[in-house]
Amino acid sequence: MEEEIVELRRSHPKNLAEGNFTLCDAFYFCKKGIENIVEDQVTQRFSSEELASWNLLTRTNNNFRYISVRLTIIWGLGVFVRYCVLLPLRITLAVIGLSWLVIGTTLVGFLPNSKVKNWLSDLVHITCYRICARGLSATIRYHNKENRPKKGGICVANHTSPIDIVILANDGCYAMVGQVHGGLMGVIQRSMVRSCPHVWFERSEMKDRHAVAKRLKDHISDKTKLPILIFPEGTCINNTSVMMFKKGSFEFGGTIYPVAIKYDPRFGDAFWNSAKYNMVSYILRMMTSWAIVCNVWYLPPMTQQDGEDAVHFANRVKSAIAHQGGLVDLSWDGGLKRSKVKESFKEEQQKMYSSMIVGLDSHEATVGPA
Repeated sequence: MEEEIVELRRSHPKNLAEGNFTLCDAFYFCKKGIENIVEDQVTQRFSSEELASWNLLTRTNNNFRYISVRLTIIWGLGVFVRYCVLLPLRITLAVIGLSWLVIGTTLVGFLPNSKVKNWLSDLVHITCYRICARGLSATIRYHNKENRPKKGGICVANHTSPIDIVILANDGCYAMVGQVHGGLMGVIQRSMVRSCPHVWFERSEMKDRHAVAKRLKDHISDKTKLPILIFPEGTCINNTSVMMFKKGSFEFGGTIYPVAIKYDPRFGDAFWNSAKYNMVSYILRMMTSWAIVCNVWYLPPMTQQDGEDAVHFANRVKSAIAHQGGLVDLSWDGGLKRSKVKESFKEEQQKMYSSMIVGLDSHEATVGPA
């Protein structure tokens, strides 16, 4: 802000001598306002990533398939393969995986607490998640496996899709954190918690910050329990960037195991635009894509440094994930997807401009006009 406004004032020398607010400063804010209306940093993170070429799906441009007869025939064959061959197989695998998850975890839950029970629980979970991953034709490459999250820690990752859980759980077991649901999801949650200490909260508990913090602290203090899997962004981002991490996950004092997930959009769009598609429509789009291809990087464990607060610690972890995954590191809150900009953000810009004006005025009074 300061550099651009100073440049504006230099192009109008008369304004430098006037001090305080100058009329040319308004051009800076007008320019920024127009830029944000045309293309802001937040809105574009909640739409599917554009491709340089068409991948025979229908998300970039529906008219591509009409360019030539040959392309139309190829596209028609692709539709037949995806909907008539791959989709039935994938649905079958998904049903098998979820059914075995419910049955297997329920049976393991009847066993007394022991190392055998923990081993069987891990085996059931990994088996089920791998079957579900096959139902998406997931091709996953894991890097730096020596840094995989260990028990008694917290695993944090960037969030693109609900299947992030399936992607990570293919290579290790995690304790899930979330709100108690009803219906089919509720059945799965109740069966899972019988065999493994997942952390499910009632709706009333989710509003109690201290109750949530206490249960999570109790979990990570037990070094025999699985690492907690948390997505600090709190919402799905289109895998081009990483947005602000909520500080709550970094206030417990445990070891943080950062993980970067990067999907290849050429084979299928993993991003879940919840404002445009419900869960059923999204799963259908996933199962009718060519494949889900992604890379997963395990980063070295990180701990809070002396004198470092939770906000700075969260930003440090976020930057490490963004750098490793080749993602844009943004400071904006993903909650802006559903809410208006906080007044504190506006006040911060006003304070920045006010302090800059005071600094410029004192500097110009000393050295005079350029």
